[in-house]
Amino acid sequence: MKHKYLNMALGLYMSYFLLGMINIILASNMSFLSEQLNVEKTDISLLISVVGVGHLLSINIAGRFSDRYGRKPLVVAATILYMVFLIGIPLTSHYQIAMGLAFIAGICNSLLDSGTYPALNEAFDEASGTATVLLKAFISFGASLLPMMINFFVVEKLFYGLVFFVPALLFLFNGLFLMKVSFPKFKEEKASQDAIITESAASIGPKLWREGAALILLGFSSVSLFTVVQTWLPTYGQEVLHLDKLKSIGLLSFYSTGGLISILLLAVLLKRTIKPITAIVILPAFAFLALLLLIINNNPMLLPIISFCLGLFMSGIFQLTVTVMIELFPHKKGVSVSYVSAAASIAFIVIPFITGLFIKYIGVSSVFMLDLVIAFISTILALFISVTQRNKRSDLILKK
Repeated sequence: MKHKYLNMALGLYMSYFLLGMINIILASNMSFLSEQLNVEKTDISLLISVVGVGHLLSINIAGRFSDRYGRKPLVVAATILYMVFLIGIPLTSHYQIAMGLAFIAGICNSLLDSGTYPALNEAFDEASGTATVLLKAFISFGASLLPMMINFFVVEKLFYGLVFFVPALLFLFNGLFLMKVSFPKFKEEKASQDAIITESAASIGPKLWREGAALILLGFSSVSLFTVVQTWLPTYGQEVLHLDKLKSIGLLSFYSTGGLISILLLAVLLKRTIKPITAIVILPAFAFLALLLLIINNNPMLLPIISFCLGLFMSGIFQLTVTVMIELFPHKKGVSVSYVSAAASIAFIVIPFITGLFIKYIGVSSVFMLDLVIAFISTILALFISVTQRNKRSDLILKK
């Protein structure tokens, strides 16, 4: 039997497929954009940071709008504004206008996150971890396809801006589709959840200043992990292991393919074997090992395999963090998502800026040393959350 909200889910997954392209579209076109805007490559990394600024300044408002007005208006508005960004970037030669468009892209990200995660959690409450983690699968699929599109346009000597215009057209069709589909009645869901919370569970439940703070920090570190890789992996391939431009960009395809396979595995395992709170411990620990291998490797032939492993272990951490946040703090899902997303937006601002300075004054290898430290911190944070919740469940059983 067809699920009541299957069409909604398909529309939301399509938006995140396109978001996968957008996440790397500026970094992947860094050379083209630096020439068009007459700036250095490090200035394009600053442009990527502006996306994070827009996200940061709008995410809390978007979360409150989501809890007050519903999920659907936000995701539809995001599709419209993303079209503005995608059409505007390749048509402007002014860096200041590009910064404004990047800011709009950050707002779009806030609207999409604040509407999508709660909507999927409410529509598929029996398998919310799988439903939200599948978003990363579509992000990875989109990110895998984009470098192929870029290579095709380069080989055919076509205008690079077509790689922006194609997703803009798809956003138009998807926005029209989302306008017609039904979304869960989130207010009724919220009321029913409030009713089932017992006094004993509330008394020993998670605290925002403790587990919530750890999850917010994990939101920052999880996004920092893949932001470094998505932004600088092609540069690492060119400058450290001396790959040509097309092969270096192609590393992102290996990374994204690994991410896609990881999410497909997680989608199955979360439904049958492991819980999201366990997965957020395992993934950053193995990401640490993959980054360590990247740093000590001197063989260009191994770089595609390492890129694949980075995608395999970095993908889905943020989505799992959001899922755990919603599970631990279900009363205001939009606001809960906004806290983690705000941390993510800070990462989008800070990490490209800091890594740009690292590249300029130290070198690209130092950026991946930083990422190694971030992976270690992510593992510690996830362990803290997992152990704390395991202890609380034991206390709740004893209290009963």
